[in-house]
Amino acid sequence: MTGFNDYDKYDALGLADLVSKKKIKPSELCEEAISRIEKLNPSLNAVIYKMYDSAREAAKGKLPKGPFTGVPFLVKDALHRVAGVPYTVGSRSLKNYIPDRDSEVVTRYRNAGLVIVGKTNVPELTLTGYTEPELYGPCRNPWDRKRTSGGSSGGSASAVAAGIVHAASGNDGGGSIRIPASFCGLFGIKPTRGRTPLGPFAGEVWQGAACEGVLTRSVRDSAALLDLLSAPDHGAPYIIPSPELPYIKEIQKKPGKLKIAFNTATIYNSEVDPECVKAVEESVKLCRKLGHTVTEDSPELDGPSIAFSYMMLYMGEVSADIDMIEKLTGERRKMKNYELLTWFLGHLGRTYSAGDFVSARRTWNNVGRSFSDFFRKYDLYLTPVTATPAFKVGELKFKTSERVLVTIVNNLRLGSLIKASGAISKLAEVNMVKFPFTQFVNMSGLPAMSVPLHWTESGLPVGVQFIGRFGDEATLFRLAAQLEKEKPWFDKRPVL
Repeated sequence: MTGFNDYDKYDALGLADLVSKKKIKPSELCEEAISRIEKLNPSLNAVIYKMYDSAREAAKGKLPKGPFTGVPFLVKDALHRVAGVPYTVGSRSLKNYIPDRDSEVVTRYRNAGLVIVGKTNVPELTLTGYTEPELYGPCRNPWDRKRTSGGSSGGSASAVAAGIVHAASGNDGGGSIRIPASFCGLFGIKPTRGRTPLGPFAGEVWQGAACEGVLTRSVRDSAALLDLLSAPDHGAPYIIPSPELPYIKEIQKKPGKLKIAFNTATIYNSEVDPECVKAVEESVKLCRKLGHTVTEDSPELDGPSIAFSYMMLYMGEVSADIDMIEKLTGERRKMKNYELLTWFLGHLGRTYSAGDFVSARRTWNNVGRSFSDFFRKYDLYLTPVTATPAFKVGELKFKTSERVLVTIVNNLRLGSLIKASGAISKLAEVNMVKFPFTQFVNMSGLPAMSVPLHWTESGLPVGVQFIGRFGDEATLFRLAAQLEKEKPWFDKRPVL
């Protein structure tokens, strides 16, 4: 390796191999990542906190021997607390909070030998499928800086797609790994509920909807990183069966002849962009070419009920988060410390009763049962990831009239009026229009992956989603490796 000219030719495991063979030093890789942050981040705003001093110290010291020793890495500024480093989750309310210990997932990344060089941008409290927090400003897509990189792991996706690092952490409570993976041309897998650690600060997040994961360019990097995370942490509320084999070995196995169902219609009867439909149709042809049986079919899902139930989750969790932040910081809650949407959702969360929340939560069991029946006939379910390719930054922000209305509701505490009007059901479906294919996966706890198999004529990546049976990431990884070999995407890069 001469200089750093070959940095982009390797994935994270490839760089680790160079380190183990002493062809490159961890300190050299660290400096390359830092130089790329300095060069590229001003136009992307993917990295919101730089950890250069601690990264350089770690890279020059005695790193743990692991599968990723010496490889630069970025962690998402949500759920991933790093001792001594600000943790904001994109919110002004947490701008002065500094945790005194690492999250379990951060500990595992460190033990694997990864060198953490910074933290990545997220929407406030990870609430949206785009990353545009008022605290830090919008994160932009390397494929088109006028467009979003997605959310909530938008900063991580932008950084990996730009080649700043080869892998970065994420988490997914409603599509937050799969959406940015699709928008940025990356591979991203949402694991099964209970597969990855959430301790020591939480037992479960978002009623079990959220789980940890990563965004990578290669399938094998995701497999190896999930191997690091696939063990329960101390005090986990439930434990699921361990994988039969490490995922890094699963990708070496052929998937066999799979029965795959596909569908491109949303459960809300909303529009889907032709490019997202085309991405699925091309994937159907590819899977059939590889010998799989692919049939158009879909599970029975009640769209309006799912939308309302998920919105109830939003409202309840935001309300609880505001309470938690008040205790965490010792500062009284103030509307000025939150964005309009966040405060609005928190106010609505206090408007509904505990019984309302539980009734909505029971819908999740129906979703899980429906998929359980569906997967008696099929091995996987193929859909678009989103209803549109990456849209423009600011496109989904409140319009002036909407800001005025929400401000009035917030100031006058008119949540009961909003509830009585029945507007929440309409708001719930509107919220799902751009992202109608991901939330029900989190509600059912199933594993699902976004695979970068399509690019538009204008050069925007569009991923497709494969959903698997509960606990069966292995089949997803085997298929992903097969698709990666048949239709490689590793060398597809944005012009920077």
